[in-house]
Amino acid sequence: MRTRQIAASMAFVTAVMGAVPQTVLAADNNMDYRKKVIGVAGIMSNTTTNLNEPVSRAEFAKMLVNASVYRDYLPVTSAVSVYADVPMTHEAASSIRIAAEQNWMAGYLGGLFKPEQSITLQEAVRGVLTLLGYTAEDFGSNVSSARMAKFYALEMNEELDRQPAEVLNKTDCINLFYNLLKTELKTTGKAYATVLGCELNSDGEVNPMGLADNNLKGPKLIPKGRNLSNYIPFNVNEANIFINGEASSYDSLKSELSSNYVVIYYNQTAKTVWAYTAVEDGESDIQSGRCAIRGTVENIYYSSTDVMTPTSLTLEGVGQEFKLSSSQMQFAFSIYGSLRVGDRVTLICEKTVNSNDDATYTIVDYVEE
Repeated sequence: MRTRQIAASMAFVTAVMGAVPQTVLAADNNMDYRKKVIGVAGIMSNTTTNLNEPVSRAEFAKMLVNASVYRDYLPVTSAVSVYADVPMTHEAASSIRIAAEQNWMAGYLGGLFKPEQSITLQEAVRGVLTLLGYTAEDFGSNVSSARMAKFYALEMNEELDRQPAEVLNKTDCINLFYNLLKTELKTTGKAYATVLGCELNSDGEVNPMGLADNNLKGPKLIPKGRNLSNYIPFNVNEANIFINGEASSYDSLKSELSSNYVVIYYNQTAKTVWAYTAVEDGESDIQSGRCAIRGTVENIYYSSTDVMTPTSLTLEGVGQEFKLSSSQMQFAFSIYGSLRVGDRVTLICEKTVNSNDDATYTIVDYVEE
């Protein structure tokens, strides 16, 4: 099987736009959008269902690390035990150690961290403000009160109605980290989103379209029955998974692979996988969005006015024409490219459906077998 990588921006749009709305609307009050952004950014899992569940201090330490540059250097296990109640074998030991070393979080008297205790807003504020570049020296003698004042002055409490001593749940943390991404760093004045490769749109909301410009890998075609971990260089059990544009789980993806070919893209930094079930020699049954269709090239069509540039193609046994709109795709299927009639290929397409239920497929990527 041979694969190729087109321009990073095209690959990113192909893989990620199935996970986040194509048109970036004002995201205020849009919890689904915020949850997807935080999932795509790799800060929290997108499979969380009980958003009212309290967040433990150990979980919050992991979120802080995932929202920082340290996530690229996080060891699987901790080499030392920093707190008496956090053994080296604790699943969050490495994150807790980093959070403590960077002064994002503090322990308790007696050398305890209390990892299972729920995180409060006041404790969480310390972490996110420190990520932004603020230190205790910025807040004078009454550090806790001054931190909260800065938190409110930066408007980081948007959609987050909690008192300092109140416990945060998953919804609160989604809003907190989304607001963090929108807030300017103390030193550079740039939005914190830029640290993770995101950006803000013209409305000041987070647009994660730049997240994987240089880090997205794919497409890769995984034959049915194969082990996903053989194709991805990180622990897929902890990855954020999207299947056909919807937030999903590793178990669901394994189930898809048991009976289908699957096209994947992944971002190692964000530990996120985007998967598309490859329909075998047939039409995708999704209403619209990204889809993958596997077949043999039957015909390649050219414009009557330009016999060098292909405009569309068909696959054997598929009663559908696939458009070639981008220069990259036109080149790949032209006389200068590597694909010919009779070649086996998996097409990654953008499917649109008009008011008459007529479907149009535009090829945005491919894998040649």
